[in-house]
Amino acid sequence: MLKKAHLYIFPSALALILAAGCKSYKPVTAQEAASSLPASFNGGTDTTTAAVLPVSQFFADKRLVNLIDTALKANPDILTALQRVEASRSNLRFNAAKLLPTINLAANAGLEKYGDYTQNGVGNYDTNFSQNINDKQHIPNPTPNYFLGFQSSWEVDLWGKLSNQKKAAYARFLASQSGYRLVTTALTAQIAGLYYQLLALDTELGIIKKNINLQNNALEIVKIQKLGGRATELAVQQFEAQLMRTRGLEYTTIQQVTETENQLKFLTGSFTGKVARDTSIMSIKLPSVLGAGVPSQMLLNRPDIKAAELELTAMNADIKAARANFFPTLTLTPYVGYNSFNAGLLFNPASFTYGLIGGLTAPIFNRKGIKAEYERTIAEEKIAVYNYQKTILSGFQEVNNNLSGINNYNQAFEFKRRELLALNNALSVANDLYVVGRANYLEIITAQRSVLDAELELANIKRNIFLSSVNLYQAVGGGWR
Repeated sequence: MLKKAHLYIFPSALALILAAGCKSYKPVTAQEAASSLPASFNGGTDTTTAAVLPVSQFFADKRLVNLIDTALKANPDILTALQRVEASRSNLRFNAAKLLPTINLAANAGLEKYGDYTQNGVGNYDTNFSQNINDKQHIPNPTPNYFLGFQSSWEVDLWGKLSNQKKAAYARFLASQSGYRLVTTALTAQIAGLYYQLLALDTELGIIKKNINLQNNALEIVKIQKLGGRATELAVQQFEAQLMRTRGLEYTTIQQVTETENQLKFLTGSFTGKVARDTSIMSIKLPSVLGAGVPSQMLLNRPDIKAAELELTAMNADIKAARANFFPTLTLTPYVGYNSFNAGLLFNPASFTYGLIGGLTAPIFNRKGIKAEYERTIAEEKIAVYNYQKTILSGFQEVNNNLSGINNYNQAFEFKRRELLALNNALSVANDLYVVGRANYLEIITAQRSVLDAELELANIKRNIFLSSVNLYQAVGGGWR
């Protein structure tokens, strides 16, 4: 009993000695890192979040939904993210396999010449004179050695090092899935933003063409008035300059339309073709649900926050695995097969052999390297904590900004609509006054330019409302379902 006790005491004492000097570090959990998160966005009480809506329900425009569906099948970033998931899946299987013994089929052949003054040389020489062996058992010198069988190796997971490596790999596999969702939601928001930008440009182009016709008619009128002596060449030149400005604006807008279409085709993996879209951004409807919910829902729905949380979980498992490197490692190496120094007798039943070797190894002179790796892992874990907190903070600000944007842009749209109504009335009055000679041509030009600018600004504000809605959808964690 005393001998058995010594067998247990020695490894335990050795483990305590090896662990001495290694300061224990308590990893930070995701709950602790997110403990300061506010209870609501901008003091709101609405718990309804748009994040739970799939893309097909959030966006009412079927043309936009079709564009997103096409991109999710052909976009290179999406396909790359899928391969990252597969790579993480393979890494998980690799780390899970470490917990199991390896089994190899081995076929070995060797030859060794023993010296006359070596233990094996003297022993083999003396054995050959024994009366207890037959001719087949005589050991030649040089001595061949043949083995055919199975060899295995198994590291016993005494301290949880291998299981923690598996936990880290599993967390990173889940993080890669969140990474795929992050690419999906970013792509969804990017396509939707470009789509609404394209609709706004189409609206602007329509406004510009309408104003070109109006300005062209005004130019013809002032030319006729010049012939009748009611207008000067200066007035003609001013009206013509305004027309040229608007025509130049038309081609600038056409180029923006072309570039935006090409960006959408790039994201959807297309080289040619037209982008099918609605007629005007002024006529389509906003998504019916624009709630942000509460910040705790954001932690569950945003893929980047989930990925950062999982990376923190993986780093905590890495710390435990790194700490286990200070302790002894127990490795079992069993084997079974045929072993002989005579090739002709290799498969003789008497050549059948098996065995089991157990080895306990503990780090002594390489403890500084192990300690450095342990400290590096702790530093990486702290980085993961700060990254997690930064991602939460960034998401919280994005939600607040876009909630505020939707409200403020809606207010701005209403005031700009009223301004445009007043400017159109002013232009109508200016035209009437000009006809009767109570207004000059500069007032007409100014009124026309003000109407054009207000119409373009109204389209841009409408676009910003839609972009804020899309960005809010992404900020709360929508767009990947």
